[in-house]
Amino acid sequence: MKILILRFSSIGDIVLTSPVMRCIKTRFPHYTVHFATKKQFASLLKYNPYVDKLHLLEGSLSDFCKELKDEKFDVILDLHHNLRTLSIWSSLRIRRHSVDKLNWEKWLMVRFKINILPYVHIVDRYMETARHLGVDNDGKGLDFFIDPNETISHLSIPERYSVYAIGGQHNTKKLPFEKQVELLSKIPMPVMLIGGKEDAGQGEKLSAVSANVLNFCGKLSIHQSALLMQGAERIYSHDTGMMHIAAALKKPVVSIWGNTIPEFGMTPYYPSDFPKKSGVIKEVVGLDCRPCSKIGFEKCPLGHFNCMMQQEFD
Repeated sequence: MKILILRFSSIGDIVLTSPVMRCIKTRFPHYTVHFATKKQFASLLKYNPYVDKLHLLEGSLSDFCKELKDEKFDVILDLHHNLRTLSIWSSLRIRRHSVDKLNWEKWLMVRFKINILPYVHIVDRYMETARHLGVDNDGKGLDFFIDPNETISHLSIPERYSVYAIGGQHNTKKLPFEKQVELLSKIPMPVMLIGGKEDAGQGEKLSAVSANVLNFCGKLSIHQSALLMQGAERIYSHDTGMMHIAAALKKPVVSIWGNTIPEFGMTPYYPSDFPKKSGVIKEVVGLDCRPCSKIGFEKCPLGHFNCMMQQEFD
C-alpha cells in the first residue's frame, strides 16, 4: 500500500504527526509512506526513517497536485484538513481519512466559553486517521531525528543547564519581557536561550540582565537547538514547536500557556510509560477572557494580558 500523509505546517504540528508514520511502518514495514509539506519544513522530516519520500510544496498547487497524482497513491491521511488539502484530494480522487480539528468545539470555547471539548490530544486524533488501516498507537510518544552531521561542540556551555525557548508565533503566547526576567530569576542553574532570528534582540536583552543566561537565539539551526535541548536538565517553553521537539527528545518540559489552553489538545506528548510529572503546565486558571483565540494575537485584545502577567513561578 502506498500512503500519502498531508501536513503543511508548522514545526510543532509536523512533529506531532511523527507517531503516525512510525506506527504504520512498524506495523506494516512493506507499506510505502510519503509525506507532503512545505519546503521550509523539510529538515523536520529529512532524517525520519519512517518516511520513504518527501514531497515539498514551493511552487503552484496545480503542479504539486500533478506530481502527487503521478505517484498513484492508494490512500491519503489528511492531517491538516484545510482548503489546500481538500484541493489535493479533489485532484487525486482516492480514499481519504482526515483529522477531526474540533473547529466547532474550539469556536464555542473561544466565543462563548462553552466547553464541550473532548480532552483528546491532537496526536490521538492524528492516529485515528490510521486506524482505518489497522494501525494503533504504540504509546511510544513523539519522534524527532536530529541531523547526524549537526554539532554544537563549538559552543561554550556549562555541564549543567536548562533551556528556555523564548519565541512564539503570536505575542499573546509569549511571556512579556518583565515576566521572562522573573522566570529566569527562579531557575537555579545557567539558562540557554533559543529562538529564531526574530527573537535575537529579546535574547540579547535577557542575557544582559544576568550572567547566568546565554543567548543563542538566531544562532542555531533547529537541529542544533534540539542538540542543545538534548543535553539540558529541563526545558522551559511557550506553546510552540520547540516544546514538542523537547517532548520528542523525552526531556522534562515546563510549558507556559497564555491565551491558548491545554484543553485544545496540544500539550507536550510523552510515551505512555513516561513519568507523569515530566510535563509541567503553567497557566492562569479562572480568567473569564481565556481562551481569546485558538491561535493567538499580536497583543491582548483587552489590554491587560492577565493570562501572562498573572503567571507565578516557584
